Amino acid sequence: MTALTLSTAGAATLRADVLVVGVAKSPQGGKGLVVAPGAEAVDAAFDGKLATVLETLGASGAEGEVTKVPSPSGLKAPVVLAVGLGTAPEKDDTYTAETLRRAAGSAARALFGTKKAAFALPVEAVEDAEAIAEGALLGAYAFTAYQTAGKDGKADKDTKGPLAEVILLGAKPRDKAYKAAIERALALAEEINRARDLVNTPPNDLTPEAFAAIATAAGKENGIKVQVLDEKALTKGGYGGILGVGSGSANPPRLVRLAYTHPKAEKTLALVGKGITYDSGGISLKPAGHNETMKCDMSGAAAVFAAVVTAARLRLRVNVTGWLALAENMPSGSAVRPGDVLRMYSGKTVEVLNTDAEGRLVLADALTRASEENPDAIVDVATLTGAMVLALGNRTFGIMANDDAFRTSVHEIAEEVGEQSWPMPLPAELRKGMDSPTADIANMGERMGGGLVAGLFLKEFVGEGITWAHLDIAGPAFNEGGPFGYTPKGGTGSSVRTLVKLAERTAAGDLG
Repeated sequence: MTALTLSTAGAATLRADVLVVGVAKSPQGGKGLVVAPGAEAVDAAFDGKLATVLETLGASGAEGEVTKVPSPSGLKAPVVLAVGLGTAPEKDDTYTAETLRRAAGSAARALFGTKKAAFALPVEAVEDAEAIAEGALLGAYAFTAYQTAGKDGKADKDTKGPLAEVILLGAKPRDKAYKAAIERALALAEEINRARDLVNTPPNDLTPEAFAAIATAAGKENGIKVQVLDEKALTKGGYGGILGVGSGSANPPRLVRLAYTHPKAEKTLALVGKGITYDSGGISLKPAGHNETMKCDMSGAAAVFAAVVTAARLRLRVNVTGWLALAENMPSGSAVRPGDVLRMYSGKTVEVLNTDAEGRLVLADALTRASEENPDAIVDVATLTGAMVLALGNRTFGIMANDDAFRTSVHEIAEEVGEQSWPMPLPAELRKGMDSPTADIANMGERMGGGLVAGLFLKEFVGEGITWAHLDIAGPAFNEGGPFGYTPKGGTGSSVRTLVKLAERTAAGDLG
């Protein structure tokens, strides 16, 4: 993990390999580039002509654009990296936290292989410092666990890795508020990056049993109580949904309960994550071209796991329970078939019309079990439907809920932390499409509005009177395109920041 420190040193005198500064387009009506606050000393070393130099090199100030220039004699760092911030704010306005977070992430990605970089981006408040730290740590992420170099497959000592050290300038190292903000950014980024590692891990190594073992180890390390239900315990408990989905695999399913508690907590938040460690579609096999990235179908469970551990590390004054519904969905002679009926943990029966609609089956059992503890709210997270990707694209997750005010609160929290989301309805008329002549409900309904149908299915398994929200992160959980901002290619850790902020709001008594 990239190291992070605060420094009171001046940008001109600090020794580092690279000095990162911000550059932006002039506000409306202006021409050319402007150097962002925090880089005054750097601009002075260029005789006040840093913007001119960058323009000559073709810099436009666009968000995420990176331009490197050699340093003049007045700077200790040999290289200046200018990162675009978009259009500069009008007078008396400041750059948003998300703008700074993305800029820091872009800079950190561009500095792969660099040992030490000092970030002299605009810091007007504690929130700015936290955003820059968070963006830099997330942008420096790289998944290299399975890459080898050198002779005999042994890693070469000269093999480059992510940016090794971030020095944040402009903050106040001795100020309690700044210290707390940086500690939060560090804990959050480390756990998001652990979630990314889990999503990127090949499914032959991340089986339900292996995931459960990782969760158990993390629980011991962070004072979290962990309970793992194996296939025998699941059978005894009647978890028909999880068992049915996992019945076709040689790797049996697991249900993991993570419980972080605070002695002064007054509220409890339950988080439920879909953890399909590999999704072939089962008997309803996915077509060619749709299987290659299905190791990411446990992204919801990874997000829940990361959020619970982060809450524990931050000692939030709230009880947070995480439920990881883990199974591998494979076709075999023992696999569940279209037309089979499963008896769920709740006692309801479900006719399986499509074995590739498996996520809602494992979540249903976990939601019922979580409801038994009567938490103040339940939030489930899942890469649930391709329909949500069609509706919202690859960068936005959908939010459904049984309470409009709670749905709005979750959406606002996501916006605040920089995660793109959109509130979605649960139209009652779509429920009829899941009526089954054989069972209480079918796991499929109308094709149109499929993401909403899935939400309506899950709603059936939430305990009466419990506030509930469903996050469908099928779009943003796994980035198949090029990296951008602080978002890498592959697993992204989508929704972790939203869940952690929700836990913080719950701790403060502002559940929404």
